Amino acid sequence: MAKTLFVNGTLMRGLALHGNLDGAEFLGEFRTRPLYRIHSINDVHPGMYKVDQGGVAVTGEMYRMSDEIWARVEAGEPPHLYCGPVELEDGRVVEGILYPREQIAA
Repeated sequence: MAKTLFVNGTLMRGLALHGNLDGAEFLGEFRTRPLYRIHSINDVHPGMYKVDQGGVAVTGEMYRMSDEIWARVEAGEPPHLYCGPVELEDGRVVEGILYPREQIAA
């Protein structure tokens, strides 16, 4: 079954973990609604999370992938990141990789 996923940061074209998307279909560049903040995870990975106020629009890319590619992507992500709803500036809600806000204070 195919999965469509919004990614930002190290999974994007030309960046460190993009190889984990080998075989996925690139669907284009997109931006979120200005509802998100980014937390640096170990100064390597961005952790995007939704906020009630003071959010920014996050630029990212959309991919369609098989379950096998998704498993590879998920295995390459740091702990606590999860797949959840992301609101795009065009009004669509898609799946994306998010970071739990409660981990920021931990």
